Amino acid sequence: MATTELRIDDAAARSAETDRMVINMGPSHPATHGVLRLLIELDGEVITKAVPDIGYLHRGDEKIAENMTYTQFIPYTDRLDYLAPLANNVAYALAVEKLLKIHDQLPERCQYIRVMCCELARISSHLVGLGALAMDTGAITVFMYCFTQRETIYNLIEALTGARFTTSYTRVGGLSRDMPDGWLNEVKKFLPECRKAMSEIDTLLTRNRIFIDRTRDIGVITAYDAVEYGLTGPNLRGSGVEFDLRKMHPYLCYDRLEFDIPVGQEGDCYDRYLVRFHEILESCKILEQCIAKMPGGPVNVGDKKIVLPKKEEVLTKMEELIHQFILVTEGINVPPGEAYFEAENPKGQLGFYICSKGGGVPHRLKIRAPSFCNLSILPHVMPGNMLSDTVAILGSLDFVMGECDR
Repeated sequence: MATTELRIDDAAARSAETDRMVINMGPSHPATHGVLRLLIELDGEVITKAVPDIGYLHRGDEKIAENMTYTQFIPYTDRLDYLAPLANNVAYALAVEKLLKIHDQLPERCQYIRVMCCELARISSHLVGLGALAMDTGAITVFMYCFTQRETIYNLIEALTGARFTTSYTRVGGLSRDMPDGWLNEVKKFLPECRKAMSEIDTLLTRNRIFIDRTRDIGVITAYDAVEYGLTGPNLRGSGVEFDLRKMHPYLCYDRLEFDIPVGQEGDCYDRYLVRFHEILESCKILEQCIAKMPGGPVNVGDKKIVLPKKEEVLTKMEELIHQFILVTEGINVPPGEAYFEAENPKGQLGFYICSKGGGVPHRLKIRAPSFCNLSILPHVMPGNMLSDTVAILGSLDFVMGECDR
């Protein structure tokens, strides 16, 4: 991952030959936000080199996908960014729908519900990111505020999907089910509560002298470096690059919604915190618009060779029974071709490349994991900072190893 002289196999030799110390941080460490190992070379308390060592969580999702139908792989997308499974589901489904050339046929109601899923996932993921960064820098109370709101979101997700964590809610061509009665009202009640909590967090943290000293001018990433290293999402926007796929290449119904793109100025840990903070407020604004504009109608495309027919029709009609049998046993018959789709996930741009040779199973599937790309900046941004700054830098990058070690 890193182009640096410090390699994992010669760390001990270097520490013996110089007056610098080489230490391990992780892979079992609360501040590495997962099974990430950092090999750090120190000159006193100052970091001179840092090499991320990944792969401890590797599960081979891309190869697994080549032995499953397109629908069977949906639960595996939950396990990528496991802090935002709903958003992963949507990104993957849109990639398959692009290959099927039905992405422009999705019902309006389906599009709005999917956007609500993505924005609830964004709020939930950013709450974890803010809470973890605050706790890493000593502000435990903020962590409690964040997780209280996140628990409410999980209750909403459970009411919508039947599961709290691994949702598997999206389907190719639509959704597994429509919203339950009263769900929109529950989301509507949550939004002022979320804004109130964010106001409390703003009071506790944004102008807190200790937090500012721990994050401002720490881990600075310039706009040029952010682009060169392939950073996306809040980490890119925190460096002043105003790029958001929801605005630049809108999908679903994002082009019909009004929202702003928060950007930073200095590209330090503090800016990345502010970007995520304001993105939560923008997501609340998007959710309000979706509730107000929610159309009626179906939540799935009408093609029974793509979407499972209704259960009552399966039980009473032979043709629907055959369609269900084929979809369940052989999968959706996807034509030969290639497709790539990227969605603006909470961690950055999550992309799926799918190569089909026809039939119900992908020939190849590759995942562009934003956390994997975002971690590539560590060897560049860590040197020159203090060892104690490591936890602030890692927390501000807000990565998740589930998708990094896909």
